[in-house]
Amino acid sequence: MSEASGRTVSALVTAGTEWLGTVGPFPVADPWWAEVGSVVTHLEGVLGTPVVVLRLVDAEDGGRGPRDGHTTYHVEALSRPTAGLASLRPGAPDATGRPSSPGDPGDPGELGESAGPVAHRAEWAKASGVREALGWAEAALREAGRPAEGPARQVKTWNLAGLFRIPTRPGPVWLKITPGFAADEARAIGMLAAEDPGLVPAVVAADTPNRRVLLEHVPGGDCHGAPREIVAEAVSRLARAQAALAGHGGDGRPDGLPDRTPSALAASVGGLLDGEAAGDLNAGELRLAHRLAARLPSLAAALESCGLPCTLVHGDFHPGNWVSGPRGPVVLDLADSHYGHPALDGLRPRDFLPADHGEAAAAAWCETWAAAVPGGDPARALVLAEPLQHLAYAVRYQEFLDNIESSERRYHEGDPAQAVRAAVAAAEAVGVL
Repeated sequence: MSEASGRTVSALVTAGTEWLGTVGPFPVADPWWAEVGSVVTHLEGVLGTPVVVLRLVDAEDGGRGPRDGHTTYHVEALSRPTAGLASLRPGAPDATGRPSSPGDPGDPGELGESAGPVAHRAEWAKASGVREALGWAEAALREAGRPAEGPARQVKTWNLAGLFRIPTRPGPVWLKITPGFAADEARAIGMLAAEDPGLVPAVVAADTPNRRVLLEHVPGGDCHGAPREIVAEAVSRLARAQAALAGHGGDGRPDGLPDRTPSALAASVGGLLDGEAAGDLNAGELRLAHRLAARLPSLAAALESCGLPCTLVHGDFHPGNWVSGPRGPVVLDLADSHYGHPALDGLRPRDFLPADHGEAAAAAWCETWAAAVPGGDPARALVLAEPLQHLAYAVRYQEFLDNIESSERRYHEGDPAQAVRAAVAAAEAVGVL
């Protein structure tokens, strides 16, 4: 969904171990901090050499979440610039990562990799990690018989993923790099593709230990604002594939998927409420949250009694992660996929849709599961699962915070507590509290 930007950018530029200086501030068209394509385009025009945005160093919040305001990035020139050096201000970041005053050469400090490892820094936030990933992608495409026909173009980078678009003769391919705490996306895609090949993008190549995957491009736009028919189709197709997977899933959780079943989730909430998230809740909120945690085993049992089986769950099944193209809706971004209750995916679209579209999504989900599980009660499952859905996101958001470097925490700070508040409100609404 395109929105007007009120964002400006400064870039702290290095080339290997050499500190080059600062470019900016300059305006960019995209408001979202993680979207860096326009940043790369501007800097390559200034410097005359390919660059990659490695990571967010600082952000002055524009007041509407991770967008707008002023963002400062560490940018790596992949070769020493042949032009534009005169436009670089010499001021380097100080100990906080903020640029020092112009004219002060400073010390680039933690920008360079020579300073040593930084806790939880993503591999695609390091120059060496980007070069290694791009080298892997180039070799994998050659092996697949579709070598790259031009340089990779960086589109997005943040703590949860690095995304590059690579041109090949048959069409573009996407290189996606995710952290070790993300799901094995190629595995999850393969499971869904076995039931409905058109539901997910094709995997061209995968490097599971390093969480790298090359995905076929899917033409079309996201499904924000899509017609009710497209919404219903996306929901129904995923539910049918999930039901089919559950029907021949063997004895329990498939390999490669984290266990986030209702009982497993109930067991993890206590630790969440005894940790960092508690500091963002007042005494009354925390007391209610602990009361809800104590009732989760019985809530999980009630949900199980609805008859729907646990299966592969997308984990972030909203219209922004669906593409509507020539072959119907295609589901993207399975980095949060897990083994759990499908009602979590049944509930997720509602928060991103107009009321009538949300009702259509819920109706399509219930109809599909009622056909798949005769005698089951999917409508009741949606009601009972709502507190668990919010707690699942609270736990996941805390996983993000526990595993990303400090400058990136601004994307998720406060999210676990907000999700806990939503879980308490949902529990009160259905009479669990």
